[in-house]
Amino acid sequence: MLGLDRPSGGSVELYIGTGWYFSLILDDVMEVQSDLNILSMWSDDAAQQLKIKVDRDVLSSITNQCAALNRGATAGAISGNLNLGKTGTPLAVKQNPTAAEVGILDALMRLGQALDEQNIPEVGRWAVMPAWAGRYLKQSELRQAYLSGDSVSMLRNGRLGQVDRFTLYVSNLLPGNASDANFAANEWPIFAGHAHGLN
Repeated sequence: MLGLDRPSGGSVELYIGTGWYFSLILDDVMEVQSDLNILSMWSDDAAQQLKIKVDRDVLSSITNQCAALNRGATAGAISGNLNLGKTGTPLAVKQNPTAAEVGILDALMRLGQALDEQNIPEVGRWAVMPAWAGRYLKQSELRQAYLSGDSVSMLRNGRLGQVDRFTLYVSNLLPGNASDANFAANEWPIFAGHAHGLN
């Protein structure tokens, strides 16, 4: 016999301890003497600079925050055989990989398997990679529109789109390359996760 469930959730306390803002002043003399809408230009630039600051803070704060089963040389909640690399022995992602290296598509497939083994929903997955990894992806076989299923090649529109259920993003704001204590020179993370959390 089936019964009815009444879903209930516990309360979650959201702590907000950091806030960023911008402030500017436009004197009447400057406004009158300018042919341009200076206030609009400055506020647009301030919004972009604020976005960069927030993105950098978020991306650096999630370093080392994923579950132990989703990182390192023995990742995978079921298999334990996914080498995702770690500081000191990173996964060598190359455009034309040799036996000891992997291609960008292989790296993304490994991230997908790690999420699959944790039963993470397929819709809403995302991955953020450095610009060099995005270039490798654009130069992979997916650059041909008929293979990716898109109407226009990613080489023509610059959009990475989706690979293995991940919506892909490129960011120059990822920590790495010794800019963060968690990474040595020539080491960068590729973060992957779900809209409801991080992996």
